[in-house]
Amino acid sequence: MGSFSIWHWLIVLAIIVLIFGTKKLRNVGSDLGGAVKGFKDGMKSEGDKAADTAAAKGEIPPAPGQTGQTGQTGQTYDAEVKKETSKS
Repeated sequence: MGSFSIWHWLIVLAIIVLIFGTKKLRNVGSDLGGAVKGFKDGMKSEGDKAADTAAAKGEIPPAPGQTGQTGQTGQTYDAEVKKETSKS
C-alpha cells in the first residue's frame, strides 16, 4: 500500500506530458544533457590544466584525495612500527 505501482507512474507521466507538451519536455531534456556534458568537459579540462601546470614546473601532481600542499588527506592510518634488532 505504501509504494506506487507502474500504473501510478504512467498516469503521472501522462499528466505531465499533457500539461507541458512533448516539445517543451524535449527541450528541457536536451538542456539538461548539454549542462551535464559541459560539466564533464569542464572537469576534464581542469584536470588537464593542473597536470600541464605541474609538468611545466617539473612537479608531480598530487594523487586523487590529497590536498597537494600539505600532502595530508585527513585520513587516519593505524599502523604498528617494528624495529629490527641486529644480532651480532
